[in-house]
Amino acid sequence: MRYVLSGIGVLLSLSVAGSPPVLSAQGDSTLYVVSYIEAAAASQGRVAMMLRQLADASRKEGPMRYEALQRTTDSNQFLLLEIWKDQRALDAHAGAAHTTQFREQVAPLLLAPIDERLCVATMVAPLREGRGTVYIVTHIDVPGTSRDAAMRLMQPLIDQSRNDSGNVRFDLVHQTNRTNHFTAIEAWADQKSGDDHQLAQHTRTFRREITPLLGALYDQRWYRPL
Repeated sequence: MRYVLSGIGVLLSLSVAGSPPVLSAQGDSTLYVVSYIEAAAASQGRVAMMLRQLADASRKEGPMRYEALQRTTDSNQFLLLEIWKDQRALDAHAGAAHTTQFREQVAPLLLAPIDERLCVATMVAPLREGRGTVYIVTHIDVPGTSRDAAMRLMQPLIDQSRNDSGNVRFDLVHQTNRTNHFTAIEAWADQKSGDDHQLAQHTRTFRREITPLLGALYDQRWYRPL
């Protein structure tokens, strides 16, 4: 399996509409957007409906992937996982009527503004057909001086995890403005597959070795598709 590996010099600029694209070390212009959304408890049903509608409309734009998820524990928390082929596609989506309408209408229903992280590939394999029924999204923050050491630990974890039974996706991306802030995106065929992965020896080894390098809490969250 061939991965896209992006080095420490990935950041060229934090792109906004009309600015030059952010490129990975290999010149890959693909952009990954991870957006955390926290609704007021009384509004979570309405927000969930709005996110489904947004996802349906956004998929018609032709993104590489667009997924709306709801957290399995704190059900008022949601996540958008987006993959766009380049900055132009992302800018077009940001300016689309359904996107601007969603942002305007959802704002009063949230506990805080949408926390949107623009990312590029760190270790990403070609997307497989189909989507998972269980998602695990983990924010991994290490000091800049530990970035290379952390990546050396992540590589074998990803290589082995993609071969675990029931794995649909296991990718690692990092923020364009903080290259030592990683997001691991996992998709599993079912709950048992995700549970078994957590207990696998390679997962336990990674957790043991990454813990001394962390600059913040290992933030792992479980989601299901909306």
